[in-house]
Amino acid sequence: VDLMGKKKGVVRKEKEEVKLGPDSKDTYTFGVAHILSSWNDTFIHVTDLTGRETYCKVTGGMMVTADREEASPYAAMQAAQEVCERLKKLGINAVHIKIRARGGQGTKTPGPGAQNAIRALARGELSIGRIEDVTPIPTDSCRVKGGRRGRRL
Repeated sequence: VDLMGKKKGVVRKEKEEVKLGPDSKDTYTFGVAHILSSWNDTFIHVTDLTGRETYCKVTGGMMVTADREEASPYAAMQAAQEVCERLKKLGINAVHIKIRARGGQGTKTPGPGAQNAIRALARGELSIGRIEDVTPIPTDSCRVKGGRRGRRL
């Protein structure tokens, strides 16, 4: 230590910039956008191709304040735009889409936000590979609620 209180021979290291996401030099870097659209909410969950690593997860309920608007097409569109922004930061420029409804005992048709989520992903400068419906369809299921004579209105 010097008399002036300064250390001699200290070399400062520059901080390395941390880059998230896959390191790929291809023209397209693919992810998989899993869209679950029910009558209560719309989930957009983007993973790598294996489905093991999550890149981002946004729901319609994160975009709006009222509970009744969580499943709306507007909330799904806002969620998809947020996903596009996050994927650009990670360096992902293309997605395969797997769209899903409740399935099983529930409804087999996707909710109101599914179409708008796909449209907003396409408009957000993401290339779209394949679009696939992965709704679970039972081959033979449990007994449906409502009893022997069904739900009486």
